[in-house]
Amino acid sequence: QVQLVESGGGLVQAEDSLRLSCAASGRTLSLYTMGWFRQAPGKERESVAAITKSGGTTSYADSVKGRFTISRDNAKSTVYLQMNSLKPEDTAVYYCAARRSSIVSMTWGAYDYWGQGTQVTVSS
Repeated sequence: QVQLVESGGGLVQAEDSLRLSCAASGRTLSLYTMGWFRQAPGKERESVAAITKSGGTTSYADSVKGRFTISRDNAKSTVYLQMNSLKPEDTAVYYCAARRSSIVSMTWGAYDYWGQGTQVTVSS
């Protein structure tokens, strides 16, 4: 199975940018469709973005469209989430996830493997 480790979170101000990384090990990253999810205190986990195995197709939550970009480098076994124009409501723990299916999904229950998460805090 694949192991996932997120990094790149931190405390930033509104309108700043951050790039999250998700490093995969144990299995070849290209075997998995990948997703980013987030969970704010007291709220349910929600989808952020997803990307197919080859990187050819992406999907985004409406709340982040035009601000966030998901990408992957299978040779480096890493998935990225570039976050621009951050807002206080983006504050959450961000998780990356992997699923064996080739179909992109924005449903957290569709994913098979999860990282531990990285905290992103956006101050106003």
